Amino acid sequence: MNAITDTELKVQGVEALIDALGEVMAEKFITLISREPFDYTEWQRNLWNDKSVEEISQAAVDRRLRSKRGASLST
Repeated sequence: MNAITDTELKVQGVEALIDALGEVMAEKFITLISREPFDYTEWQRNLWNDKSVEEISQAAVDRRLRSKRGASLST
């Protein structure tokens, strides 16, 4: 992975949120995160407690495949 600037990271992060949630829900998510004290590390630690590594990996592969299919349909 190439190093990117903080600005590039923020832009890519917002674009990822918009792609995943749509503009309105991405904005709502950013507002919620900004408004409340939020410990990202603690949140991540508890996010997938009910899933195995294999389940998380398969979900990531499935999402990537759906994303690629969607991109190929629009070209």
